[in-house]
Amino acid sequence: MSLSIPGQLERWRMMLGEAAENSCGKLSEQAQAADAALEWLYGRDTERAERDERNAGLGPSALSTPDWINHIHTLFPREVIERLEQDAVERFGIDEVVTNLEVLERIEPSESLLRAVLHTKHLMNPQVLAAARKLVAEVVRRIMEKLQTEVRQAFSGTRDRRRRSNMKIASNFDFKKTLTDNLHRWHPERQRLYVEKPVFISRSQRHTQPWDIVLLIDQSGSMVDSVIHSAVMAACLWNLPGMRTRLVAFDTAVVDLTADVADPVELLMKVQLGGGTDIARAVGYAQGLLSNPGRSVVVLVSDFYEGSSEHELVRRVKALVESGCKVLGLAALDSKADPVYDRDMAQRLVAAGAQVGAMTPGELAAWLAEKLQA
Repeated sequence: MSLSIPGQLERWRMMLGEAAENSCGKLSEQAQAADAALEWLYGRDTERAERDERNAGLGPSALSTPDWINHIHTLFPREVIERLEQDAVERFGIDEVVTNLEVLERIEPSESLLRAVLHTKHLMNPQVLAAARKLVAEVVRRIMEKLQTEVRQAFSGTRDRRRRSNMKIASNFDFKKTLTDNLHRWHPERQRLYVEKPVFISRSQRHTQPWDIVLLIDQSGSMVDSVIHSAVMAACLWNLPGMRTRLVAFDTAVVDLTADVADPVELLMKVQLGGGTDIARAVGYAQGLLSNPGRSVVVLVSDFYEGSSEHELVRRVKALVESGCKVLGLAALDSKADPVYDRDMAQRLVAAGAQVGAMTPGELAAWLAEKLQA
């Protein structure tokens, strides 16, 4: 189908709805199809619906998602199609969009698309799944690039100004000492300080004995953002010296994913989102992994909505703390980094000796580095 550009009156009619038809005239056949496609998507906007008196005849139920994808590819130019597909996923959560191979191969990778892939990967045929895996890999690479820097900075050790270092890297640069040692090279006429020899300081290592880190990740459907960042966090921690990292996903069952920690893409593609939640069972599994509780940290990433025995959950957390293990309850964060969790249960876990917080992955790395000081 050749694309024709709607006239000015047709554009106003499409913007204002059927109420403007008497003033703007009827839409052409192609414009009606475009109007139906736009209504299928933006008719879901609740704020717009409250102020819009348009009929629902061309609303969301008029087209299936695959039909809508095919329609917009014949009705709109490429830049409009990409915007519609982005809004479908990011604004309205229409995850089925990402099961279309052409969309996956063209659309810009983003965390919202990654979430959609994790929700719908079980619906994908092998060809679509292969394209989805590439998208996952690209998004993970971007997250890991940022998070790995934060993790390594947190665990690189405290700065020791008493010792000089031959490691001439920015994080070891001693600005004050460099300034003091080179003041005699100040040029008053040029208003410049000429540095002959920059000073770098050494770092003292925080860790002398290995620590066991167990990440317990709630994989219920509402936890997708936390699952993504936990997988990348585990991969970042995996190669740090003096640490043994385990990653365990759970809903009503417990799955040890440690074998895939080094490959967060593979790990995420194995996660099965949805189902109930048995946090107590996961904590019990973590207890069985610890050979030296005094050198162990259990990080429970969850919204703390326990679907099994709340009493048993509190009892097991208390037993972990009493054994010498550090227990951090990491409250679930949504896509905007806002905490979403059962505050009553969180308070009960605090009373049992756990520490509960809502923090980003980078803040979690800093917390771990602080708690694991030898």
